[in-house]
Amino acid sequence: MANRTVKDAHSIHGTNPQYLIEKIIRTRIYESKYWKEECFGLTAELVVDKAMELRFIGGVYGGNIKPSPFLCLTLKMLQIQPEKDIIVEFIKNEDFKYVRLLGALYMRLTGSATDCYKYLEPLYNDYRKVKRQSRDGEFELIHVDEFMDELLHEERVCDIILPRLQKRYVLEEAELLDTRVSALEEDMDDVDTSEDEDEDDNDKNDRAPTPEPPRRGYRDLDRPRRSPSPRYRRSRSKTPRRVSPRRERHRSKSPRRHRSRSRDRRHRSRSKSPGLSFVSISALQRVGQDFFF
Repeated sequence: MANRTVKDAHSIHGTNPQYLIEKIIRTRIYESKYWKEECFGLTAELVVDKAMELRFIGGVYGGNIKPSPFLCLTLKMLQIQPEKDIIVEFIKNEDFKYVRLLGALYMRLTGSATDCYKYLEPLYNDYRKVKRQSRDGEFELIHVDEFMDELLHEERVCDIILPRLQKRYVLEEAELLDTRVSALEEDMDDVDTSEDEDEDDNDKNDRAPTPEPPRRGYRDLDRPRRSPSPRYRRSRSKTPRRVSPRRERHRSKSPRRHRSRSRDRRHRSRSKSPGLSFVSISALQRVGQDFFF
């Protein structure tokens, strides 16, 4: 009697709600200690207290297939079949994350495709960490949004074969669901708008009119432009070239010596000027004597 479904329970997906869990796993749950001690005589109100005591999620573990408390409470909810409003409150509970996960798994097993997308997709924004027990009994850390993604896309979660879920685009084409808007897309839109505003401000600054140069009067136009002063030229001249030590010695000599050399050069040039030399005069004298005698 304790393992039977309540009399006024409705069939889900055309079968008994407890049959959504495989018979082997269901039998292991009935034989477990947690089911016999903690799940006996539970009602929808008392299930909340037991869900608040959960510290991890998981399916079966170990060589002899032991069920986890999370899986036992899932089967108990399928047995007593609480109302939809209670399950929605489970999902909206933000204080206890394992209560939320328990309600999400039950909604995925019993709810319609529209309800699954409607109530589970908002949980993509929950990034809290939870512990999950693997098949070998070890624990690992996952996030709430990862578990929601598994519920909506995987075929088996917590060793339970999930019912077939209709594709989202089919429901959108049938106008049963609105197009999903991700929170990340909203953040990206905010970033894009802020960048556009910054670009507009930069364009306005670039387009700002530059100040016009002062206009010259008619008197200034008549004045001729002067060349820069020699001082300004000297300041802009290049760095002096490096002088060799030989030239420095030549420059260090006294100016008198230069003057004397220049005079000698002038004297030599004068001596080389055209005129009669001593040899030419003697030759003429000899010619003259020969002519007269």
